[in-house]
Amino acid sequence: MTDTELATHTPDGRPRARGLGISLGGTPGPLNALTDVGGVEIGMTTLIAGDGPMVVGQGPVRTGVTAILPRGRTGVGEPCAAGWFSLNGNGEMTGTTWIDEAGSFNLPVVLSNTHAVGACHTGVVRWTNRVAPRLARQWVLPVCTETWDGYLNDINGDHVRPVHVEAALDAATGGPVDEGSAGGGTGMNCYDFKGGNGTASRLVPYGSRTFTVAAFVQANFGSRAELTVSGRHVGPQLLGDNPLDDDWFERDLAGAPPPGAGSVIAIVATDAPLLPGQCKALARRVPLGLARTGTTGSHFSGDIFLAFSTADVPGLASAFPMEPVGPGPADGLGTITFLPWGRMDALYAAVVQSVEEAVLNALVVNTEMVGRDGHRSPRLPLDRLTALLGQA
Repeated sequence: MTDTELATHTPDGRPRARGLGISLGGTPGPLNALTDVGGVEIGMTTLIAGDGPMVVGQGPVRTGVTAILPRGRTGVGEPCAAGWFSLNGNGEMTGTTWIDEAGSFNLPVVLSNTHAVGACHTGVVRWTNRVAPRLARQWVLPVCTETWDGYLNDINGDHVRPVHVEAALDAATGGPVDEGSAGGGTGMNCYDFKGGNGTASRLVPYGSRTFTVAAFVQANFGSRAELTVSGRHVGPQLLGDNPLDDDWFERDLAGAPPPGAGSVIAIVATDAPLLPGQCKALARRVPLGLARTGTTGSHFSGDIFLAFSTADVPGLASAFPMEPVGPGPADGLGTITFLPWGRMDALYAAVVQSVEEAVLNALVVNTEMVGRDGHRSPRLPLDRLTALLGQA
């Protein structure tokens, strides 16, 4: 499959949002994925086992781990300028206090389910001690984050273990990214359809150069009545196959969260040279992309976003004294190159466009899943969607 086709279809030929003919702004990178940003690698461990009534500790299991290496395996320990933003704090992302303090981080980002954050943290520490022992000899502060998959998964069963995190980190590579029900997105729902992983990218011309901005989402948010695609409010026309609709009482009986709940994590990457504050500004634009898909930001949805730059910033190395910095200039001062604040608008637009498309890809590249206690998460009906979008 050619690079052009990978921007619109999965490697096995299934359509992504663009492959359905959905109108989306901007120019995607060759893979239309987070891995279009040079050096970024992604690995996943998917855990699916069992059917029927839930027995805590035995399953059914519908969960997993996604690992993002901002500079790849060989770049672990090399800092990236970074910033984060919380639209709603009903969720978890570790390592953010250090990002606020240093304006950077230097370890992988790991996504899984809400009750697996501890296992993810331990897994990253063990993996770092194995692949970069000099880095781990003092302390490491992983970025571990989550969304809730308890409607389909035995979330209290301790099924995600540190070994699964290490496996996802070891599997990380560039190239196409698994979307839909894979890795940390395995048991997730989005707009009351099957959700999970989605990714997209945009090319941003800048003088004689072209920068890449890309997003990866673990999408587990939104009520069906809110769903909007390419500016069309289609959710109300797609309520018929919703096992729960928006009935709070029925959802509570089924062990499901209230409408719109569940959470969304977005990871934004770019190769544009940015200050930490500019990375935070990119993270603050994520909600604008989410809003284009219809969400109004439920109180019960933890919506937390991280943005980082892979551009080389030598001055950031001094934030990590456990790694040798090397000789500096005679006056002991570092230098940083960055985009002027007044030239950021094109990057902001790229974030909004990438996030919108990433959410749609999470919905389009998916299949129905039945999980614990027979709970069903239906696939977005693509034929009905395209018919609605085709109406005048």
